[in-house]
Amino acid sequence: MPPFLAYDDKGPENGRLPLVLVHGHPFDRTMWTPQFAEFSAGRRVIVPDLRGYGASPVAPGTVTLARHARDLESLLDHLGASAFVLAGLSMGGQIAMECAGRFGARVRGLVLADTFPEPETPEGVRTRHALADRLLAEGMSGYADEVLERMVAPYADPAVKAHVHRMMTGTDPEGAAASLRGRAARPDYRPLLARLTTPALVVTGADDTYTPVADAEAMHAALTDSRLHVVPGAAHLPNLERPEEFNRVLGAFLDEVDGMTG
Repeated sequence: MPPFLAYDDKGPENGRLPLVLVHGHPFDRTMWTPQFAEFSAGRRVIVPDLRGYGASPVAPGTVTLARHARDLESLLDHLGASAFVLAGLSMGGQIAMECAGRFGARVRGLVLADTFPEPETPEGVRTRHALADRLLAEGMSGYADEVLERMVAPYADPAVKAHVHRMMTGTDPEGAAASLRGRAARPDYRPLLARLTTPALVVTGADDTYTPVADAEAMHAALTDSRLHVVPGAAHLPNLERPEEFNRVLGAFLDEVDGMTG
């Protein structure tokens, strides 16, 4: 039976841990293009489109972070990836936290980029549901125009802005709305982070207004074994805005985790 999720899977199986990259909302797996190109030369890299995004099927209604985690578990089982480094950005980071609690020792390293562990506030629940309704009624274009220069910094490269805008407007509104509703119901991941002993890398853009540097610092403090890196000259998508620096920091972490498990 073919896997539910669309994905890319490339790179040698050479003793290095595979890298699994989980995109944010409302994007798709091309969000990780610079990292896929960089790291698949030296290790296996698996990059899925989440349920409702990219080329993966859309599931209407509500798609929880736990549902996304089960999808990823099924895909990784199908691909025979028994242990890996798991990286997620924004909503993808919250899905990575859900996976870290679910997968146990399979996750040998955890990368949390531009994300936060707290549950939604009552106001946030209302806001996410209202946005879900708006996207279903209006489509993605107006929303994409409004948030583009928060997703990436106003000074970002025009080609990066165009890519991010294209991902957002290409997302199915029904898929985006389903994940918004599911994300509104997410649990509090702070107790999980306090229990984790997995090596972790926390990364954020210095100018991210969705997940400010203080959020990253709090996660770094909560984790038992973590490294923190703030990427200057970037907002919510430092992996696209400053790919060379992001890759350098991620590459150093991957080498470190490989050394622990080699």
